[in-house]
Amino acid sequence: MVVDMEPLFAERSGWRRIYPDMPGMGKTRASDSVSCLDDVLDILCEFIDAVAPGQRFTVAGNSYGGYLGRGLVHRRPERIDGILCTVPAVIMDASKRTVPKHQFLKEDAAFKAALKPGDEDLLPFISVQGLDLLDVWRTTFAPAVALADHQFLGRLRPLSFDVDTLPQPFPAPALILAGRYDSAVGYHDAYRILENYPRGTYAVLDRAGHSLPHEQKTVFRALVSEWLDRVEEYARDRGDRESS
Repeated sequence: MVVDMEPLFAERSGWRRIYPDMPGMGKTRASDSVSCLDDVLDILCEFIDAVAPGQRFTVAGNSYGGYLGRGLVHRRPERIDGILCTVPAVIMDASKRTVPKHQFLKEDAAFKAALKPGDEDLLPFISVQGLDLLDVWRTTFAPAVALADHQFLGRLRPLSFDVDTLPQPFPAPALILAGRYDSAVGYHDAYRILENYPRGTYAVLDRAGHSLPHEQKTVFRALVSEWLDRVEEYARDRGDRESS
């Protein structure tokens, strides 16, 4: 997420960015007391209350993070000024997802020649081949995957409630980005949650799999930048209403 998001703030001031290291995902070790995603969401809410007590905030999540982000919308909608879900997991049971068959839209001889043992783990997550994607995989994603406790993550039960059944539509700006060739979470399932977000943009990008922010870097940054503009406008308008 740091690699995906930080370039957007190179010329955008006024934002405090916090990247929580979730249990079992990196250096935050797994705990026997955490058995389901309800526990993870509780920890995330406690973390937010500790680092931003009483403050409003905006949520951005990728894949599994998009699921937890929608959990926050369910739990704390009155405090959230916007949500970004990039290639979000909508259905946690992978066997029940609607996904396209994996395929490469573009093959690259230099990419194939450069592959080393371990790099094959990247292949299911991309729809185009390129040395730039291989570099991102080796410098960012592969080290992160190596830190994760996959046994712990695999036994976490899904949330006990449906994050996509909201008491009322979420009023703040939303952006849902899906890859047309994402064979991990697909794009069909994300479309069905759009009605929860009347201020939502839903985009399905060609030449993109589960690594959408890097396969379609220019479009990703343009769409997210526009979403940030909408969030800033929404927050200003809300502040004006509250002060009047």
